[in-house]
Amino acid sequence: MTKYVYSFSEGTKEMKSLLGGKGANLAEMSIIGLPVPPGFTITTQACTDYYKQNKELWSDLLDEIKSKLAELEQTMGKKLGDATNPLLVSVRSGAVFSMPGMMDTILNLGLNDESVEGIAKAMNNPRLAYDSYRRFIQMFADVAMDVPKYKFEAILERTKEQKGYHYDTELTAEDLKGIVAEFKTVYKLEIGKDFPSDPFEQLLMAVRAVFNSWNNPRAITYRRLNDIPHDLGTAVNVQSMVFGNTGDKSGTGVAFTRNPSTGENKLFGEYLINAQGEDVVAGIRTPQSIDTLKDDMPAVYDEFIRITQLLENHYKDMQDIEFTVEDEKLYILQTRNGKRTSQAAINVAVDMVEEGRISKEEAVLRIEPERVNELLHPKFEDKALKAAHLLAKGLPASPGAAAGKVYFNAEDCVAASSKGEKTLLVRLETSPEDIEGMVAAEGILTARGGMTSHAAVVARGMGKCCVAGCGTLRIDERAGFFKVGDLTVKEGDYISLDGSTGSVYLGAVDRVEPKLSGKFETLMTWVDGMRKLKVRTNADTPKDARIAVDFGAEGIGLCRTEHMFFEAERIPAVREMIIAQSLEARMTALAKLLPMQREDFMGIFRAMGERSVTIRLLDPPLHEFLPREEKDIIELARTMSIPVDDLKARVDDLQEFNPMLGHRGCRLAVTYPEIYAMQAQAIIEGAIAVKKEGIDVKPEIMIPLIGSVKELAYVKSIVTEVADDIIAKSDVKLNYLVGTMIEIPRAAITADEIAKEAQFFSFGTNDLTQMGFGFSRDDANKFLGEYEEKGILEKDPFQVLDQAGIGKLVKMGCELGRSTNPDIHLGICGEHGGEPSSVEFCHRIGLDYVSCSPFRVPVARIAAAHAALKEKSGDQVRDK
Repeated sequence: MTKYVYSFSEGTKEMKSLLGGKGANLAEMSIIGLPVPPGFTITTQACTDYYKQNKELWSDLLDEIKSKLAELEQTMGKKLGDATNPLLVSVRSGAVFSMPGMMDTILNLGLNDESVEGIAKAMNNPRLAYDSYRRFIQMFADVAMDVPKYKFEAILERTKEQKGYHYDTELTAEDLKGIVAEFKTVYKLEIGKDFPSDPFEQLLMAVRAVFNSWNNPRAITYRRLNDIPHDLGTAVNVQSMVFGNTGDKSGTGVAFTRNPSTGENKLFGEYLINAQGEDVVAGIRTPQSIDTLKDDMPAVYDEFIRITQLLENHYKDMQDIEFTVEDEKLYILQTRNGKRTSQAAINVAVDMVEEGRISKEEAVLRIEPERVNELLHPKFEDKALKAAHLLAKGLPASPGAAAGKVYFNAEDCVAASSKGEKTLLVRLETSPEDIEGMVAAEGILTARGGMTSHAAVVARGMGKCCVAGCGTLRIDERAGFFKVGDLTVKEGDYISLDGSTGSVYLGAVDRVEPKLSGKFETLMTWVDGMRKLKVRTNADTPKDARIAVDFGAEGIGLCRTEHMFFEAERIPAVREMIIAQSLEARMTALAKLLPMQREDFMGIFRAMGERSVTIRLLDPPLHEFLPREEKDIIELARTMSIPVDDLKARVDDLQEFNPMLGHRGCRLAVTYPEIYAMQAQAIIEGAIAVKKEGIDVKPEIMIPLIGSVKELAYVKSIVTEVADDIIAKSDVKLNYLVGTMIEIPRAAITADEIAKEAQFFSFGTNDLTQMGFGFSRDDANKFLGEYEEKGILEKDPFQVLDQAGIGKLVKMGCELGRSTNPDIHLGICGEHGGEPSSVEFCHRIGLDYVSCSPFRVPVARIAAAHAALKEKSGDQVRDK
């Protein structure tokens, strides 16, 4: 028979999955002899079964609750609802993973019109009794019955105003009796019934409320944001009450054993005299620093210091402790591992290793990979952010904080930036020809597109803030304004973007720059000693490459050559090449591009030193390089001295119904082999030149969008013929690799054939996801939110690799590739290369490396170390 209820004396900290974090810690503290008010825990299993029972409490559970309540009454020598010596309890949620503020608490349960008098007499304190009663009615009505708090707060404030009071503590027992009567009237008006007087009925209603709070909207959102499973349920902790509101020798507070903002090894917290728990967080009165407890109650302070140190030693982590003092007697109500900033997390972890409390491996596992991202980008100053006017919310496409003047096209953005203005590029959606504006802007905002849209991918690669898919914006790029509701933002107006949350603010919000401590470098040294998976970067410029190397990148896994074509001095030659009507004319244009490409590659090779550099040959369809607007077409025709109608005809000819599946990638080389021949020449000549400077360069030439081995064999022959001829004519020995990007499902399932012609595979999981699911990565944000919300998909597959489907294609491609080419190098260069759970998957299937945006390299390094440590301990996650 399933046991659903445990007294605190029956549990341990190891029973967290059953008792929840709070219940397990209350049990553990009871075992080690700390002053914990007695109680019992209703398990998480009871919560999940409650939902299976259509939200009804069943007889076996009710019997267990009654039995444990009787034990608690015997222990305390009090009885719930007794008129002379009543027991009061608190009812709190307690999930497996800490979810601060997400679920609900009820204090002082057990009070009614008889027991309130019993409390008043037993404690010789009528004010305490009625203060507790009014709190109970309000909390119960709010949590269990959904009566808004403000209906009660209005009565409280009106009474204080009438009496001339500033604080709740000035209310007398008589004042509070009147407030209780009014509170009960509000309850009856709202619910249609009298406030429940049966304490056991109150308890069961509270238990149901806590169970129900597991699925309230804010709890669901919190779990989704923090990757907490939805099927765990919450425990319910029923604990005998202690009172911090008995007078000036009582109080309540919260303290951290170390500073949660900085990690400094110093007690950090605050408390309130003559208060109950919710007063500290409600902000009605200003709490005092925990240090002042030393003066107010020295003996209590000394005892508290002893207990905080004991708890940190016991749990070997920074603790967040809730406590109450009742008539100078200290009680510990909760301890848990304290939430902390990313910087504090690193400082605490490194300090605890140096203090001999934890191992280096434990320190690394305590750092959440994703949160390290916060350290690498600017953020808004806290006070300024609280005062800011939130305009809209989009997708948090690339982290960081940016403020600047709004511009709606790349040219205007570049022009304004060249004058020293801080600018933001605001577009319906970006395209490759916006690249110069994206480089010049502080950040990018788009109305369309998802987390792997052009704007998102390029911004992450640059380390720029980006908010994408902000559908509430109504943008008129030609007229130069956008609207949100009735508010209009014109070109030149200031806005601010938070790429970590997707928030858009009106005006310029003050920023603070990130700070990396020496402890960050210490931690990353440990990380690199533990991981097996190598980490490369996606970088298209020497600047990006240098940033990535500073963050620990071990090579470039993806250099997108098309991004080099959009700079002002070279786009005319690119367009000349595209509109050429003959091979001769096209070769003339390519000859202009050759030295530019060669210089690009030389700069990247120098920045990367002897690290491997994987260069993807031209991938996007050619129409992306041509203007779309009438005025731009006319201007281009004028500068190129060709008839406007001829240029329009060429632009129309290159337009495609579905460009993602059209004339792009290796298909360009089949049609125009001279394009890839020029790029191969630029790569090899650049590598030879840099090798002559004493750098042992390692170029890897990647042919994109291969679907069959014959495609690869044909295009590879173009590349190797050019490369081998140049090397043969030089006095330098240069080794290079030719491989392909596996991004088409057919390539993954015929990888054994393709591997015979490839020296490496790089899995392009963005396109593999797009083609595998049949989802447009630029349009899927219109419906993927619904898919997640309704449980059809657990995660957006463009953000988190779909291991059950797309991951199976990757795994199959690896196994098939190795079956015919055991020496083949295997990596991943999609956006998933910087997402922790996807990195862990890549480790498990035996890839050699992942590649990600420069600013995500530290995230991937830590994720790779986590994967290796989990494998070592046997704590592997099954393929999802």
